[in-house]
Amino acid sequence: MFFVDDNFIGNKRKLLEDILPAIIGWMADHNYPFQFLTEASINLSDDENLMGMMVEAGFNSVFIGIETPDEDSLAECKKIQNKGRDLIACVKKIQQFGLEVQGGFIIGFDNDKETIFNRMINFIQESGIVTAMVGLLNAPKGTRLYQRLQKEGRMTEAFSGDNTNFTMNFTPKMDKGLLVKGYHSIIATIYSPKFYYQRVLNFLKNFDADKMVCAEVNARNIWAFIKSVFRLGIVGKERRYYWKLLFWSIFKQPKLFPAAVRFSIYGFHFRKIYKGVSLT
Repeated sequence: MFFVDDNFIGNKRKLLEDILPAIIGWMADHNYPFQFLTEASINLSDDENLMGMMVEAGFNSVFIGIETPDEDSLAECKKIQNKGRDLIACVKKIQQFGLEVQGGFIIGFDNDKETIFNRMINFIQESGIVTAMVGLLNAPKGTRLYQRLQKEGRMTEAFSGDNTNFTMNFTPKMDKGLLVKGYHSIIATIYSPKFYYQRVLNFLKNFDADKMVCAEVNARNIWAFIKSVFRLGIVGKERRYYWKLLFWSIFKQPKLFPAAVRFSIYGFHFRKIYKGVSLT
């Protein structure tokens, strides 16, 4: 179940005193029928009590708009709460408390240099953010970014609504061809089997197995596992990475085996989304 909120922790007092205690009580009374996902800012990592209560309430993942590892670009997009932090340490702390971090990233800021592509790849890999949603910067109509770019005469077309389709609706400071090529290289790298499974393993090694909320063992999930064995473990080009991850979880962290299977299936779907990108 998804809590639709741009920043779930915007009113911490309300959360800690009213909302989370109510959810914790209801979940306990009803035998924990749900798992929750929401969006939050990176300063969630500053409040251990809040993270603990969210996990107790049944939250198992949180989407965080990290945007970029570049300090100048963070200032450009007014992401003040992300500045001056060890972002990787913040992500890992949230993970250690039992919350999977899904991350949003953007390429194409005016301050981006050619080094941003490798920096982005390295950040995503080191942080262990399995679901890394990387998009090209676009300027939706009505935003401050749109107004600024329009004044500068840099708007070129309407925003398609999809920032992962390799298009931009304005002229970037960096050569556009180079920018799109660099974005392509990020996607082709982080969702290639080698890098993707390496990132999953990085995340699971940093995660407390006792805090992992496992899916119910039922016929549907068993059938999904069987299909993954055939499609990923026998037919798929990634089969050696698939089996390496599953055997690691069996022998090192058996409680994380369901998560290893789940993330393997996620990877298959991510590669389908980027089917037109070379994911070798």
